Amino acid sequence: MDLTELYQKITDYGEICDHCLGRMVAKRSFGLSNDKRGQGIRIAAALTLNEPFHPQQETCWICGDFFTTAEVWADRVVQAFQGMEGKTFVIGTKVPPLMSESEEMVWSDLGLSDPEPLKSEINREVGKLVAAKTGLAGDTKNPDLTAVLHIHEERVEVQIRSLFLYGRYLKYERGIPQTHWACSKCKGAGCEACNGTGKQYQDSVEELIGKPLLPIFKAERAILHGAGREDIDAVMVGSGRPFILEIVHPLIRSADPKTLEEAINSANTDRVGVIDLDWSARSEVETLKNYKGHKKYRILVDIDGSIPEKTLQSALEQLSGATIHQRTPTRVAHRRADKVRERGVVDIRYTGKEGNDFVIEVTGEAGLYIKELISGDQGRTTPSLTEVLKTPARVVQLDVIHVEGIDQVKSHGTS
Repeated sequence: MDLTELYQKITDYGEICDHCLGRMVAKRSFGLSNDKRGQGIRIAAALTLNEPFHPQQETCWICGDFFTTAEVWADRVVQAFQGMEGKTFVIGTKVPPLMSESEEMVWSDLGLSDPEPLKSEINREVGKLVAAKTGLAGDTKNPDLTAVLHIHEERVEVQIRSLFLYGRYLKYERGIPQTHWACSKCKGAGCEACNGTGKQYQDSVEELIGKPLLPIFKAERAILHGAGREDIDAVMVGSGRPFILEIVHPLIRSADPKTLEEAINSANTDRVGVIDLDWSARSEVETLKNYKGHKKYRILVDIDGSIPEKTLQSALEQLSGATIHQRTPTRVAHRRADKVRERGVVDIRYTGKEGNDFVIEVTGEAGLYIKELISGDQGRTTPSLTEVLKTPARVVQLDVIHVEGIDQVKSHGTS
């Protein structure tokens, strides 16, 4: 279909602006804006038909002359960005269904193969104006700020990309869960049992680490993504547990990780601490969670009866390097699938006594339940120290002292 025939067929639908006309052949030629293409089609038709040139006279039946208001929308975006820190942005648009349906009807009726959607042109044209007004750089892949134009409602919605910080946390106090734990009775709504807090536990590692940073970033909340988790009654010492903290809706984006680290540690003396804080990225969260590094524990074990140290050492030698078959432990069966998992004991050894308890260090594969490795969990874990000794044994204290995989998941210099 030549341009003259195309022009005649398109204008049969109603008055159309140069932008919408040119967008019907947006993939033809290069270095032209759609409004210039539209003007070119009008000129070509006038010359071919030897008729007067017909510029647009009435409101465009497709876009409602949106592009005459592009400057207004750009100003709305600039205003919406006020008070938000960022270097890059992108424009998105919620186009009213009638507009989309109108242009799609033309595409279908005329069998057009090279049009551009209205949404794409709006994003580009408003984006160019915003860039000129603010100095921000356009970035369609990973923008700091996203402005969504709601055309029908004449408003701008701003979405702010989360920030991500990688580090390792240490937990010195027992009884603190890793993440926020909603009250089991009210499910977070607030009740008498939780004193209206909605929490099963007053604090969490997530909240203790995140709280000092919220005012720095002027952020809504912080979400902790951990490389596994320790039991609530365990401490996390030694090298610390790798984590990524997601800062949600930050109005401020620039900060020195060392300063952030100091803010967290000074606010949580003797409770939790962080080390090696650095910038990370969303893509690293999945890597962190999926990495199956070995973990090392220091445990105090109570064993019934009088067990000679040589007998204990012999039993531990049988467990060292063994493959352990663990059915989902009784203590977590209410929230995890009931299945048998195989996990390896990399190393297990006796290091001395504290009072009447035996001190044992265990290095195991990710997912190895240490308490059940010792107790046997009434036969659900086999072999176990209880099974090998043929006498009950139980963990009375557990410390996580090392979690592998730090170098594999760490991401430097990306914020």
